[in-house]
Amino acid sequence: MMHEMTATLSDGPKTAVSPSFGLRLATLSPLETLAQSVSTIAPSTSPTLTVPLVFALAGDGTCLAYALALGLIVLVGLCVARFARESASPGSLYEYTRGSLPPVLAALTAWALFFAYAMTASSVIGGFLNYAYVFLGGLGPRVPAALLACAVAAVATWVAYRDVKISARLMLWIETISVVLIACVVGLTLVRHGLHLDRAQFDLRHISLGRLRLGGMLAIFSFVGFESATTLGAEAREPLRTIPRAVIGSALLAGAFFLVCSYGEVLGFRGAPTSLATSTAPMRYLAARAGISFAGVIIDAGVLVSMFAATLGCVIAASRVLLLMAHNGLAHGRLQQTHHHNQTPGLASIVAGLAALLPALGLVVRGVGGADIYGWMGTLAVFGFLTAYVLTAAALAAHLRRRGRLGSGTAVLTVSAVVAMMVALAANIYPVPEAPYRYFPYIYLAYLAGAALLCRRGLAKFARV
Repeated sequence: MMHEMTATLSDGPKTAVSPSFGLRLATLSPLETLAQSVSTIAPSTSPTLTVPLVFALAGDGTCLAYALALGLIVLVGLCVARFARESASPGSLYEYTRGSLPPVLAALTAWALFFAYAMTASSVIGGFLNYAYVFLGGLGPRVPAALLACAVAAVATWVAYRDVKISARLMLWIETISVVLIACVVGLTLVRHGLHLDRAQFDLRHISLGRLRLGGMLAIFSFVGFESATTLGAEAREPLRTIPRAVIGSALLAGAFFLVCSYGEVLGFRGAPTSLATSTAPMRYLAARAGISFAGVIIDAGVLVSMFAATLGCVIAASRVLLLMAHNGLAHGRLQQTHHHNQTPGLASIVAGLAALLPALGLVVRGVGGADIYGWMGTLAVFGFLTAYVLTAAALAAHLRRRGRLGSGTAVLTVSAVVAMMVALAANIYPVPEAPYRYFPYIYLAYLAGAALLCRRGLAKFARV
């Protein structure tokens, strides 16, 4: 079995020595590496879909909810970046835990991470369906939802199968254009309101702390996937430098964008005939109020394409995690094969694409709307991400302690990250949410049990590595 990409663990200069696992070695520039994390976050989708959902919970505390989520993500990001400066591999967070935690917990990280990326892709397919009908207007009813879901999943899988460099460039351009347009609308909204501080959004006397907590937990979904650049460990140039920067940079850039957008949207909808919580196209409404209605249509188109880019980013990340899982016996051996010409995990990309499509397609066939698919699959994805984040933070502490390098600052960081993510995980379970959300923890646990059962032989082999 190929040895994974690792770096020297001394305090001196770090170098990466690794086979490429059949992937195209050192082909992605720092900007293209950043594009992987940015596209998986899909920042332009949050102002249109997630911010209204957070507002429905947190109300005027929406901006504070995003500030809370950003703080939690930065804690995890610092842990991930510390690992990424020493080790680079397509296995992402799974690889970080593999050398530091018991085999069962490392395997749990792998299964959780693959689940998280697949469910995020499925969620964004639902968001694509929801926004496609908003964008198409009267033409929407003529286009079957099942056909749209299959189309977006098929094209994303084909691009991921074809060439990671083309994928990275495409995702970067899509997100850049969408974010710039949204920023322009939000900026004009703030100017229209006189650039004054909206004190109501920061007055804790009128903001329910319980609802603020719930809103903050939902806001975490806007950030998930920020670590996905770590799946490009074999394909990024100078991965021990570019990947940590991409992880921290994407989290901070997205966080700043979300803070400004959430603040601007809440302010912009004051006195509106419809609530931000129920608006199907908030940016179109704000663009019209700012006197640039044409920008609303362009933003809608950009957001629609951005959702495709997010699907693509998740398929790319999931396929590379699956590739290394197959190398280590946690998935079928054929999934470790890469396309001889494209140098991409061909079969793993197809499996990841199907894993993203099938849940969304099944719900579409049962008549579930795109907005519900987005919320339901996104909630499931959060369970996977939080599991992986908790185990990665714990692995960092174990890794450094074993080598006698665990300082007090890093100890505080890792403990804080673990506690914060555990609180976030508990907030998705208790108080017991309404149906169908109350059933999601059990669905996630059933998935983990099924994965362990199917891979029990591989797990035994993995434990001996």
